[in-house]
Amino acid sequence: MDKTALTRDVVRALRQVYDPEIPVNIYDLGLIYDITIDDDHKVFIKMTMTAPNCPMSDILLEDVHTAVADAPGVTDVAIEITFDPPWDKSRMSDEALLELGLL
Repeated sequence: MDKTALTRDVVRALRQVYDPEIPVNIYDLGLIYDITIDDDHKVFIKMTMTAPNCPMSDILLEDVHTAVADAPGVTDVAIEITFDPPWDKSRMSDEALLELGLL
């Protein structure tokens, strides 16, 4: 499987993970800052939370790891949490804004 197809499958997997406090998937919510896939198909994800003190962060990280690890062709998953830049609603997709009635 090439990296383009694998990236598409990883994004599809991330769209199945929902923020526990907001009824929108984390990809369209804008929590995923970067997805990198190496030649061995290890997936590196840089992401954030909606707030630095998010009480559900451990559960969300576990959900992300499980969803991405289960994507076809993925050999391993590494997740980095960052708060730089901090998340705000400008990172949300139009679909997410529509879902929440903000567009």
